[in-house]
Amino acid sequence: MNLNNIRVAVIGAGANTRKLHIPNLQAQTGVEIVAVANRTRASGRKVARELHLPRVADSWEDVIYDDEIDAVCIGTWPYMHAPLTIAALESDKHVMCEARMAMNSMEAHAMFEASRMHPRLVAQIVPAPHTLAFDRTIIDLISKGYIGDLITLDVRIAEGSNFPQRDGPALWRHDRDLSGNNIMFLGIWYEIIMRWAGPAKTVQAVGQNVVKYRKRADGTRAAMTIPDHIDVICAMEQGGQMRLTVSNVVGHLPRTDIYICGTEGTIRLTDEDGKLELTAGRRRNKRLTPVKIPKNKKGGWRVEEEFINAIRGKEIITHTDFSTGVKYMEWTDAVTKALRTGGMVHLPLEIDY
Repeated sequence: MNLNNIRVAVIGAGANTRKLHIPNLQAQTGVEIVAVANRTRASGRKVARELHLPRVADSWEDVIYDDEIDAVCIGTWPYMHAPLTIAALESDKHVMCEARMAMNSMEAHAMFEASRMHPRLVAQIVPAPHTLAFDRTIIDLISKGYIGDLITLDVRIAEGSNFPQRDGPALWRHDRDLSGNNIMFLGIWYEIIMRWAGPAKTVQAVGQNVVKYRKRADGTRAAMTIPDHIDVICAMEQGGQMRLTVSNVVGHLPRTDIYICGTEGTIRLTDEDGKLELTAGRRRNKRLTPVKIPKNKKGGWRVEEEFINAIRGKEIITHTDFSTGVKYMEWTDAVTKALRTGGMVHLPLEIDY
């Protein structure tokens, strides 16, 4: 492999892949995107024309088993993440895989084990991007004792929610056969919460399907089995607890509203007008006030740069490695199990292979 000329192929050119991964990989010095394989050759040709890609592959196998390709960017729906990732690693290719990691935690574990069997290959999951600008500051505040001991994380997410849209189409996110146990934005926000406060040790959940069915492209009804409103309660490993609400069907709420409350202080991250704002206050303060984020702590999107630098041995993957992906997939499975049983689920899961 020539590190000065890394040859990348794309499998599944969805919206995020076209908007971010392909242009940002093309912007890296010494990186060439040499092929795209999409669900149909026609859609692949469209992407190739739009983003100036030289080759349209007939199938993902044509990419995975091409010895001239060094790395793959997987942008398919979750149902293909595990088979494509494992096949790519076994074919000596570095992997950047779109989130969510897999259909379920069993698949995620299989992906993780495949990466461990090929330790010189880079294996990366595309991270949750929402709070990258704030993460370092929030982590530092908590680590330095600003809030004291954690009492509760109160998280309410209504991103894209605007009352029930009963005439909305059935999308892949509504189909367990394509998305697995992933529910709305749950896994994304748990990944973020783990950055700040570590993992949960227990999970309880209630949820509902306010919109009972949606229409497929052919006009037939599809029953909705993935909740569109959910409340999750967790005990955290470091102490304290979390209440997480995610909804696609409520109205007149902030897109994001998060309180991190401790024995000595409170941190709030909220979005009421399309822009996230960070405020904080300690016991002696009368109110929460804006937190100034130093320039050197303000993170941002650099997923593709990190991927290429990791291949070249210049840095390691931080956003997001497969170990972290396994943790959020186990938590997602725990939420699904809690919904079905009405009981408390303990983490980490005991996986029965």
